[in-house]
Amino acid sequence: FRVKFADSKCHTDTFIDKQYDVALQEGGLSWCCCGLTFTEHSAVHKHVARTHGGEIQRLTQAAFRSLSDKLPAEPEPQQVDEVDMSAWIPDISHASEEQLTSGEGKVLLFYHYCAVRDPQAACVWQRALCEKLHLTGKVRVATEGINGTVGGTNAATDLYIDAMCSQPLFRMSKEDFKSSDGGAQCFTELKVGVFKEIVPMGVDPDVISYQCAGVHLEPEEFHKEVEALLENGESCSDTVLLDCRNFYESKIGQFTHCVAPDIRKFSYFPDYVDQNLERFRDKKVLMYCTGGIRCERGSAYLRSKDVCKEVYQLRGGIHKYLERFPQGFYRGKLFVFDKRFSIFSNDDVISDCRYCGSAWDQYELCSTSSCCQLVLSCPGCRREGRTACCPTCQSKGRTPGDDASGRREQCECTDERPRIPQDV
Repeated sequence: FRVKFADSKCHTDTFIDKQYDVALQEGGLSWCCCGLTFTEHSAVHKHVARTHGGEIQRLTQAAFRSLSDKLPAEPEPQQVDEVDMSAWIPDISHASEEQLTSGEGKVLLFYHYCAVRDPQAACVWQRALCEKLHLTGKVRVATEGINGTVGGTNAATDLYIDAMCSQPLFRMSKEDFKSSDGGAQCFTELKVGVFKEIVPMGVDPDVISYQCAGVHLEPEEFHKEVEALLENGESCSDTVLLDCRNFYESKIGQFTHCVAPDIRKFSYFPDYVDQNLERFRDKKVLMYCTGGIRCERGSAYLRSKDVCKEVYQLRGGIHKYLERFPQGFYRGKLFVFDKRFSIFSNDDVISDCRYCGSAWDQYELCSTSSCCQLVLSCPGCRREGRTACCPTCQSKGRTPGDDASGRREQCECTDERPRIPQDV
């Protein structure tokens, strides 16, 4: 069963035949669904996205599987040492070594979803490019795209953006990059690798794809939605403002009136959704994260549950929002995954010292060499030696010559935290 509009060659396949009817109307065709009649493409698309997203996602995945079964086997990719990287590396002869290694710098945050047939070759190119520009940071490459944060001088990061935008594999634009003051010193080293996912949600990208993400809202649109939510208060109980970051990120900065899950990793987010479905049932959900990437697949996962009325996400994340609204509805600091730990656009302090309770939002690593947990300990408490994340670590004390190497991801106090909190 197909519907064809008179003014377009675009065809839309039905997904639930019994819900639809077609009627002639002034030389064109109308489209009926859920007791409503639509005569414009835009209205049809909006209705389907809001009401039948879960059904569309399931059928899209089934169609992809069917198509992949029919396609001929792809040829083996070239071995990495057979790939000529020289054409992928920009000419930087006009930039001096001093420009690439000294002076003011930036930290870039970016991601781009696209099909990467040979992620290993892309990884080798990416490492060569970063090393040539003296960049440090972390870059993840997968068959679903690329995600990274790198630091370097202003000249080096500008050249990096130009190289990424001119690379036909990724076809990125300058709008895909978020920048903040920093440099190569913000990271200890350069790490580039090939992974299953460009953001670790722990769900196979073939099962939950970024292509089924929620509707993207520009910062201005998201701002208006949050403004309406705050103005209406309790009367706007059909809307959920969802922070899909980790608890230590939302602890020092968040949107007013948000739901901030008490999770430690993004890979816990799917379980959080599963255990709190009633919170989202029949609600309009406004999602946000640091730069937007976690919302891509996080919103897709939420939509796959088919409980929400609508799912929206902030395009470019908090980073882009703060560029447009530095004194907007996001209060406190923005956590970043480098040595700075946070950046800010307003002076609000929304967190406190874990020891004395005074206002404080500057993270430092736990003073015990075997632990990499972050601690909010004010200057006064630090002078008194209270520098660990918990009594267990505090009792171990600091070992002379401690550094970040050999630190474990979590300590005994973290082991005791509930993995997935129940919010309702």
